Amino acid sequence: MGKPTGFMEYPRQDRSYQPVADRITHYKEFSINISDEELALQGARCMDCGIPFCHEGCPVNNIIPDWNDLVYHQDWKAAMDVLHSTNNFPEFTGRICPAPCQEACTLNLQDQPVTIKNIELSIVEKAWEEGWIEPLIAKHKSGKSVAVVGSGPAGLAAAQQLARAGHEVSVYERQDDVGGLLRYGIPDFKLDKKMINRRLGQMKAEGVRFHVNTHIGVNYPTQRLLQEFDAVVLTGGSEQPRDLPISGREFSGVHFAMDFLRANSKVVQGVPGAAEGLISAEGKHVVVIGGGDTGSDCIGTANRHGARSVTQLEILPRPPEKEDKGTTWPYWPNKMRTSSSQEEGCERMWSVATKEFIDDGKGNVKAIRCIKVEWAKDDQGNWKMSEVEGSEFELRADLVTLAMGFVHPVHEGMLKELGIGLDPRGNVSANTEGSQAYRTSIDGVFAAGDMRRGQSLVVWAIREGRQCASAVDEYLMGNSELPR
Repeated sequence: MGKPTGFMEYPRQDRSYQPVADRITHYKEFSINISDEELALQGARCMDCGIPFCHEGCPVNNIIPDWNDLVYHQDWKAAMDVLHSTNNFPEFTGRICPAPCQEACTLNLQDQPVTIKNIELSIVEKAWEEGWIEPLIAKHKSGKSVAVVGSGPAGLAAAQQLARAGHEVSVYERQDDVGGLLRYGIPDFKLDKKMINRRLGQMKAEGVRFHVNTHIGVNYPTQRLLQEFDAVVLTGGSEQPRDLPISGREFSGVHFAMDFLRANSKVVQGVPGAAEGLISAEGKHVVVIGGGDTGSDCIGTANRHGARSVTQLEILPRPPEKEDKGTTWPYWPNKMRTSSSQEEGCERMWSVATKEFIDDGKGNVKAIRCIKVEWAKDDQGNWKMSEVEGSEFELRADLVTLAMGFVHPVHEGMLKELGIGLDPRGNVSANTEGSQAYRTSIDGVFAAGDMRRGQSLVVWAIREGRQCASAVDEYLMGNSELPR
């Protein structure tokens, strides 16, 4: 904890953003942090709440009151050690995690939670600036080898932990650079890719080997993994997007959101030849179908392209402006949230279903036909959707991005070749507890992150990568000292 009376003495203060007019002209990060002295006072606000619900709110179980107290006392190096004891990549979570820890903070009962996310990011950034973050090279090699398929946060966390345990670790990535969705799926204005690169430098020094442009099951035989490695960890993510199979889906200008985002990120990052594949929103009426984080990223990107208008459609009802703390706290509440990208300009519409894409007579989308919907519970208490008669309308649309989430990992290729067991939702089947934790239906093959649990948060991916590494280490060595 910080200062026992700090939450009564110091007002909540968080980082701010550059003005909208400035930040939409570039793809750089645009948050403005507060001073070390001001951060110390924010750490002081961590109260003696008895039960730190923030621990449970955080999937990696960050020891939040401890590093809040250390920042309050300006012991930043010790705070870094505590932070890294549970989280390999706080520079990622401090930028893109939605911070369920803050929703679980006791002070959130009064809508004034400790600025945990900002303090977390500030700790790790100071650690990098001061040169405190160094490679942790294993003192002894195990003689065992592990292949990690997928270089997103789950794969990177698993790889780093396994390398520190002394194993030879090889990470395979099908894209041309390492990072998974962190690299190309999340826009640079939310996550500067230099943050990935500096962490990769640490991991390479720790012995992790990275292989890009290597698509297991396509240009690298799946069975070769099983033959050449003592264990295999599948962390390829949940990459099969949810489609919208309605009339006109084939029209030019209708794209999956990740195709739109990935093409733009490659241009921003200077990938050779990427400009030819850019899906531009410049001067266009853009409709984003889907109200989550991916849709928000499409909005921010379209505005930076210079879109004429941006409209975001959500099939669910508009959430309440404020949650009922008595029934939701300390859990993640359903309430109205506005992202930084949405603040930059878009019209948001709720309870809307898309019925048809309309073209210009040449195969290019020019509009979408929509209808309002209502939600009500049936006799069994399940929510059911119904269309509102006579509520049809059209929206101008020169570019449509489908940002309706991801249904499960891609099955074609590696997973089908392995013949691996899947759960009812199409994810790789593996539990998370006991002696069989993270083990799949194939001996020596493990799964973690979105490939196992389905579409989720970066912080859940890191948690599962760490825990999976412990399970793999125990499988290889009979026991493990890696933290779960």
